[in-house]
Formats: sequence, C-alpha cells, structure tokens
Amino acid sequence: MAIPTIRTERLLLREFSPRDAPSVQALAGSREVASTTLTIPHPYEDGMADSWIEGHSAAWDDRKSLTLAIATESDGLVGAIGLHLVPKHGRAELGFWIGVPYWNRGFATEAAKGLLDYGFREIGLGRILGRHFSRNPASGRVLQKVGMIHEGTMRKHFLRWDELEDLECYAILEPEWRGRKT
Repeated sequence: MAIPTIRTERLLLREFSPRDAPSVQALAGSREVASTTLTIPHPYEDGMADSWIEGHSAAWDDRKSLTLAIATESDGLVGAIGLHLVPKHGRAELGFWIGVPYWNRGFATEAAKGLLDYGFREIGLGRILGRHFSRNPASGRVLQKVGMIHEGTMRKHFLRWDELEDLECYAILEPEWRGRKT
C-alpha cells in the first residue's frame, strides 16, 4: 500500500524521497535536534539519511511504522513525524522532530494533529502515545496541545549519550480524540 499524504492548513505530510536526504542530514543531524530524540545519531554521517529513507516503504507495508516528511510550500522539508505501530494491540507511538530553523512555528503540533487524525480514522488505532525527555518540555507541550494526557514519568529509563534520561509519558485514546474533534 502506498504511503499516504496528509494535508493540514499549512503543511504537507508526505512520503520522503531520496532527494530529501541532504536536508534530513542537515536538519536532523544538528546537535540540538539529535539531543532531544531517542534515536537520531550525532554526528549524522553521510549515507545515514539515504538508508533511513529507504526503509520507510517496507516498514509501512509491514505495518511496523508510518514515517512522513513535514513540508511547507515555502520552506520545503522542515521535519519528520511518524507512528511506530503495534497493530496487535491497536496502538502506536508518535515521534517527531523539527529542524532548528523551524522551531516555535507550531509545525510539530499541526503535524501531530494531522497524523493522530489519520491514525485514529484511517488506521483504526485505539491509543496513541508519545514520550519525551523530561529536559525537553517543548515536546511535552506539543503532546498536551493535541490532547494527550500525562500518564507518568519513567525515571532513568533511557541511556542517551552516556546519561540516563527520564521520559515523560503521554497518551490519548480514540474516544478522547473523537470528543475533541466534535
């Protein structure tokens, strides 16, 4: 099945293409972005973005994940957003990053709303969760703005760059999302 395209008021959530690789390397590879995520490497070496993009189609076909580019008409690629799917349990985990030049413009919140809507309406999920490092409250604000409820803190749960990080956990259930949409 083809990777979907989702349009929001200002954004196009679309399939990544090989031509996006240099922008991914530059944007995701910045230390400021990489340090706030669970898995983005730093330094972001040549070829890593190409390999990452190449895996998206098979991951969607296998219903393991849906990863989309966040783009604007004027700026082009500004970030990425995705759902790591657990179909057996009707849930997914939301993940996203926005390149530093595009911070504080509401792009992450707008993209998250669009992808949550797709996850609940089109994929049929019952629960979508999101996690962020405690030291990154901006991501927490995004999760709150899309209606997620704080479920707790996983203390010293994730090792990132030789430091154990606390993770803040949020989630929203499909009936809660449906209630927000009316």
